[in-house]
Amino acid sequence: MWRSLIKQKFNIMNYVHFFIATLLLTFISCSKEDVPSSPDTTTGYNMLLIGNSFFKPYAEQLDAVAFDAGFSAHSSTLIKRGGDNGRPINFWNDSTSAEHLAIKAALDQGGLDYFGMTPGHDTINNDRIEGHRAWINYALQNNPDIKVFIAIPPVDYPANWDSIATAYGFSDINTLYHYFVNDIVHTQMIDQLRAEFPNTTIFSIPTGWAALELSAMQQDSTLSDNISLFGPKSSAIFTDAKGHQGQIVIEAGTLVWLNSLYKVDLSTNNYATGFNTDLHTIAKNITDTHDTNYQQ
Repeated sequence: MWRSLIKQKFNIMNYVHFFIATLLLTFISCSKEDVPSSPDTTTGYNMLLIGNSFFKPYAEQLDAVAFDAGFSAHSSTLIKRGGDNGRPINFWNDSTSAEHLAIKAALDQGGLDYFGMTPGHDTINNDRIEGHRAWINYALQNNPDIKVFIAIPPVDYPANWDSIATAYGFSDINTLYHYFVNDIVHTQMIDQLRAEFPNTTIFSIPTGWAALELSAMQQDSTLSDNISLFGPKSSAIFTDAKGHQGQIVIEAGTLVWLNSLYKVDLSTNNYATGFNTDLHTIAKNITDTHDTNYQQ
């Protein structure tokens, strides 16, 4: 009898083991097919970028820097006009212009992740966000999840920075620019836009600090490259009296954009800027000290 019981027990145990194995295989199969995996890190965003000549170089250079960082699906549409014509309000008011229609066409297609603009406004009616408000309202119709940023340029006419700062009651250009970034763009523009569009991410990119930092280093002779204050784009901080930026500034400013938009760690990024000066560290210092309330 004990042999019969053992045989019976053995058969039952085999059945149980078979049942458990079957359940385990079924669970593994269901896990592979039915349980969604964690989403992969983004391979790139779709952006609409509108601005002037103090905005355009960074928007153009961003493509190369983003691709180099591995964001193969990065894409951007850049629509530009010089000077005041590149302000959001001018793009908006010139409703029959090719640029106005091109911006609307890009927004109408939908699928945009970011919408970048300059902080310029119409100084006559002094509504700092009139153009931004109009474009954001339009953008949200077909891009409800779009994120908006304002890229803050440097103060123009760098040869006169000291006198410009003094005229506005500031001790130096850094203090003046800090006021421009924080009291004008952040407090008077972004805070107001956030109040009007509470469900939309709106932030800033402090591009202009790159020009200020590098111009100070040039004057202190601490650059690792032979760079003049004014001169050719390839070997100067500024290319003209207006303050259009040379390539070294463009490279540093674009790294600021890369971190601000893609959160790339600039201490490990190995993009070749073409300069000996450590532009990654300069850009990282700028982004690290940027007010976290105005980062995305």
